[in-house]
Amino acid sequence: MPKDAYRVRPLDETTWPDFVSLVERHNGVWGGCWCMAFHAEGVGRHKSPEQNRAEKEQRVREGRAHAALVYDGSVCVGWCQFGPTGELPRIKHRRVYEQGLDTPPDWRVTCFFVDKSCRRKGVAAAALAGALREIARLGGGTVESYPEDAGDRAVSSSFLHNGTVAMFEAQGFGRTRRIGRHHWVVTRTLPGHAPRDEVRRSS
Repeated sequence: MPKDAYRVRPLDETTWPDFVSLVERHNGVWGGCWCMAFHAEGVGRHKSPEQNRAEKEQRVREGRAHAALVYDGSVCVGWCQFGPTGELPRIKHRRVYEQGLDTPPDWRVTCFFVDKSCRRKGVAAAALAGALREIARLGGGTVESYPEDAGDRAVSSSFLHNGTVAMFEAQGFGRTRRIGRHHWVVTRTLPGHAPRDEVRRSS
């Protein structure tokens, strides 16, 4: 299904139940992460799935968690997590990343998740497009992400939680530098339609 055939809505209090339904269909996602790994709280052996869920819900209700939710009809089938840099301080390959850091981006796109029945059907691309529209609505600025260059390698879609370089390049991102064997920093600058200060205060 082409990415423009899906409907995309932002994660907030009204869409939280749809997000919950998708996560619960997949046993909490990645061992009960609940998409908390990139927030300051993080995840780990000291955190239960229930605690991760509670912390995510609190962030959503306080406006401190952002995601673009993709719908096939009335069912949420995927998401793209994004947010101001301060909202998502934990990233993969952080030591290498910080060695070449000049100016932090305004926004980060940190992960994707797609329902197992809908993979390789354009959901992630739709989620990224939706996230970029929302970022522009919230003020725009420099957007950064850390996808994998899959190239000709056979990579399971279930492991591509950062997305692929090709998908980002198709939506206007350029490679900035390599931070892992197959991972790159990619960036794009978006014009904004509203002040960013409100979002930055909420992070």
